[in-house]
Amino acid sequence: MTQLTQTSLSSFDTQPLTCGELLVQWLEYYGVETVFGIPGVHTVELYRGLPNTNIRHVTPRHEQGAGFMADGYYRASGKIGVCFIITGPGMTNIMTAMAQALADSIPMLVISSVNKVKDTGSGEGHLHELHDQQGMVSNVVLASKTIWQPESLPKVIAEAFALFNGARPGPVHIQLPIDVITADASHVAKPPSLRGVTNSLASPQVMRALPNPAQLDLIVESLKTAKNPVLLYGGGCVDVDHDAQKLAELIDAPTFLTINAKGLLPPAHPLSLGSNQSLEAGRAVITEADWVLAIGTELGETDYDVFFNGEFKINGTLVRIDCDAQQLQRPFRADIAVLSDAQMAISGLCSRLENQISNGQVFDHQALSRVNEAKQAFLQDTTPDFVGQNALLKLIRDEVEGVIFVGDSTQPVYSGNLGFEALATRKWFNSSTGFGTLGYGLPAAIGAMIGSNLPVVSLIGDGGIQFTIAELICAAELELPLIVLLWNDQGYGEIRRYMEEGGLPLIGVNIKTPNFEPLAAGFGAGYRRITDKQQLLEALKTDTTGKQPIIYEIDEADDFLKEMGETVTYFS
Repeated sequence: MTQLTQTSLSSFDTQPLTCGELLVQWLEYYGVETVFGIPGVHTVELYRGLPNTNIRHVTPRHEQGAGFMADGYYRASGKIGVCFIITGPGMTNIMTAMAQALADSIPMLVISSVNKVKDTGSGEGHLHELHDQQGMVSNVVLASKTIWQPESLPKVIAEAFALFNGARPGPVHIQLPIDVITADASHVAKPPSLRGVTNSLASPQVMRALPNPAQLDLIVESLKTAKNPVLLYGGGCVDVDHDAQKLAELIDAPTFLTINAKGLLPPAHPLSLGSNQSLEAGRAVITEADWVLAIGTELGETDYDVFFNGEFKINGTLVRIDCDAQQLQRPFRADIAVLSDAQMAISGLCSRLENQISNGQVFDHQALSRVNEAKQAFLQDTTPDFVGQNALLKLIRDEVEGVIFVGDSTQPVYSGNLGFEALATRKWFNSSTGFGTLGYGLPAAIGAMIGSNLPVVSLIGDGGIQFTIAELICAAELELPLIVLLWNDQGYGEIRRYMEEGGLPLIGVNIKTPNFEPLAAGFGAGYRRITDKQQLLEALKTDTTGKQPIIYEIDEADDFLKEMGETVTYFS
């Protein structure tokens, strides 16, 4: 018996290592913790090696959901989300999510199968065949690579993570022919940790460019002649430490945060104008500035021109810091353009400004008075609906410690993009920026909860949730106490208002919506119809620590929202 056991073990140890098995070993080496995927006949061999790793697998109900989950997973945690996707329809399904990630600079690794080497692109009608899968996907990714032989695997994986860590991030696609997935890779390089290397140098690191010291000196010199500077922080600064606040104070400049940079300055910071750069008073501050420093922001219309009237302008000296060389000159040409990691550039500027101040240089730009004037103007333009929606968001923020808001394209999200202040970065994000897809809010919230282990609220409308409502059962299966704040405006309410204002016929917007209470029960979720503030407070205390997702349905016409707005300060 002993001899038989030893022989069996010896035989097991010499079993060939497939390319698919080696792939998951390399993923684990690069720090991957979670894979989102739906197994199919063309990808099952990618799963063979998963039990030998610590990688968790999550099964969404649609490939688009997988992509949105990976997106939300990264935004909440800073960890790379990976998707396993089948050839053909799987890839066409996930492309919307990949396009959203590309628009918002979200790293995501999509690993798919493709037909056998001899069949790829043959046009012979093989299962799941596309004419040119890689060519199709290439339009929504930073790069799309094919592993034609196992020997290429370590290099291709390394290239993907170099893009994630060393440049402006975004989705990357890697495809493997199904006969390459099963090919013997026993001879191919293994991750260092599997060869007995355990020191910290084994961890792969590619860093973004460091700032040119001479350019930082030039920025400080140009600031000396500025009379009314402005500071613009973007999503590229999401992981910058307290130096972001320090820089604003050293420059003494009104500071705006893009939607993905919310939380970089604390609420009610005296120099912060929040994310109000699209409002008339916010635009005036920027238009009148003679010196503008924009860091980690593409200066795109979904942050600076959300009403799409083309009136956002920069007239002063423009200084830009970004990790993307091309973005430094679009859509506005920079007078001083610095290719750099945001943290290192901001730290370098802080050190130089502190030295200048210690040597007697004064940076007093009367920023506080300019900020207060703009805030007063903002208050005059607010509506009861706007204030009530923000009051609702702030109540949840202050009641649920560490809460993350993950939004779709829906009215409370649009209001919150302007008026809501997050307590920290990675606590507020949504799909209304960039690509602007519907259906994002629910699956992305699931990914955020998996990645962060924090309370999450999905903000989504009764129309948008119908795009991806099947993912509710995924949350139930995972026993996630996700709060789905369902904003019911009886169809596509925002588009309906847009059509009404334009004198257009109301076609296609007054859609029939489900009865969400029995629907939630069918998916294994809870349900509450929220009608007053106290009811909401009591519900949050129990539901955020439960073991099931729960829908909070709120009608946009409810009076309690306006009542709440009467007791809340806009900037808080």
